[in-house]
Amino acid sequence: MKKIFTKYSIFFLIIGLGILIFFTAKVIMPLALDVAKSGLFLKESKEEASQMPVSTPLTGLAFKQCNDYIKSELDPETSVTFPDKPINAWSLGGYQYVINAEISVTGAEGTSSKKYACRITYDNGDDQEGVNDLDNWSIDGLSGLDDLL
Repeated sequence: MKKIFTKYSIFFLIIGLGILIFFTAKVIMPLALDVAKSGLFLKESKEEASQMPVSTPLTGLAFKQCNDYIKSELDPETSVTFPDKPINAWSLGGYQYVINAEISVTGAEGTSSKKYACRITYDNGDDQEGVNDLDNWSIDGLSGLDDLL
């Protein structure tokens, strides 16, 4: 029996791979596509996505929360001046936002201007009661300030 497997091992390997590819293509992938189409992972919210920059009360709060997060992460010796409003703000839907802004940083090296992008999510969804509390927001990503933070 051992000689048969040794002699035909490459043949059994090819047959096994063929069965695996066939099973994946004919059983697993159609099942995965049906689950993806079903809406099982769809999250309904009142907030709509926008491909164009928008200015809403929630984008303003998202901008404020991003700025508060940046302040909390900076070295105490670094002084930062934030603008009144972001350069652009986008709503991704589902209470997720991307904020693009520019700040003025004064530190040991002098004063410089830095642009950043912040992706932030309001965790409570349609419940707007805790919208001013930083604990109800999640910073999903921050770029452009890697040398400061």
